[in-house]
Amino acid sequence: MRSSRARRLRDLFLAGCGILLGALPVARAGEGVEGITAVSSKVSSDYVRTKLPDGSFPPEYYSFGEGGRWAGEISDATIDKLSFMDVARVIAAPLAAQKYLPARDPEKTRLLIMLYWGTTAVPGPTSDSVAYSNFSMAQADLSRVMNKQNPEPPQIQDDVMSEVSAATVQLNMENRQRDLIDFKNAAMLGYDSEGVIGTDFGLEARRTPMKYHRDELIAEIEGNRYFVVLMAYDFQLLWKQKKHKLLWETRFSIDERRNQFDKALLVMAQNASQYFGQDSHGLSRMRIREGKVEVGEPTSLGVVGAPSK
Repeated sequence: MRSSRARRLRDLFLAGCGILLGALPVARAGEGVEGITAVSSKVSSDYVRTKLPDGSFPPEYYSFGEGGRWAGEISDATIDKLSFMDVARVIAAPLAAQKYLPARDPEKTRLLIMLYWGTTAVPGPTSDSVAYSNFSMAQADLSRVMNKQNPEPPQIQDDVMSEVSAATVQLNMENRQRDLIDFKNAAMLGYDSEGVIGTDFGLEARRTPMKYHRDELIAEIEGNRYFVVLMAYDFQLLWKQKKHKLLWETRFSIDERRNQFDKALLVMAQNASQYFGQDSHGLSRMRIREGKVEVGEPTSLGVVGAPSK
């Protein structure tokens, strides 16, 4: 008799197959998609893809698993309307281009690819910060008091200094909260590979020429970004031994501004696909090129039956 965990994994396999019953998407235009696709990919030392004599990879079979969607802070119909099946069908095409093919038989399935997608939540602009406004006013009061020709009474000077001190504490607390949000998003998007965001090393980097690169990365993650995360687990190990082993993961994203998720998804997935199952050795940032992105004619993947018990 199968355990409940084994039955659950079998259900995951069937769900992943069911996603692929329809046709792959036909050509989708890349017009209107702009910005930088950021990609970070890591591979386990236990995972190796050997190439065939012609330089191509042999097929590997996978099943999708629904990791879940991370909702943004505002309503966005271009992503809100898409289901897991919609997103998975689009991702299947770039996966196929790298010889990752949908499984038909659990015994031959190597990977369980968990799919996560969504929009990041980011800290508000500094110009809207109450703490920043209070600090600026306190600094102005201090400057006014210290620059007067006739010094203010000691009590007034003490009050102003206390005001500056309290505003500084408040600003530091808000900056710390901003750093925590940045660090969380950097980890989700793969921007943490250089360790310059939300870390002590990153704070020190502000005093070096690396400051400009760090500021550029922070500017990108402090804008809302559409993202997708693929995490590929050893299907056989999970199915037969109930052990989780992550073989590779790829994280890719694009700026939400001036883009629409349903149009940008295929473009950024194709940009990221060269790193599926490959190590990017850090963060790779690729600017979207103008033009059209073509997937080709729709191909039916057939009906997948239940695996034999």
